[in-house]
Amino acid sequence: MSSWQIVRIVAGSFILISLALGAQASPVFHNANWLWVTAFVGANLLQSGVTKWCLMEVILRKLGVKQGC
Repeated sequence: MSSWQIVRIVAGSFILISLALGAQASPVFHNANWLWVTAFVGANLLQSGVTKWCLMEVILRKLGVKQGC
């Protein structure tokens, strides 16, 4: 698996988990403040799309994960 795939899997997982914990209609609702995690991940995805730079991808490459295309 390449670094960009891992980044997207982690980002998607964070969004789904934070929505489940932050949305009042969810059966696992905990606190609405979890929605800030969703906003943070979304902002980072937007930033990486505009600048073409993602810190997590840099870290994964330094850990030896292949870059991919």
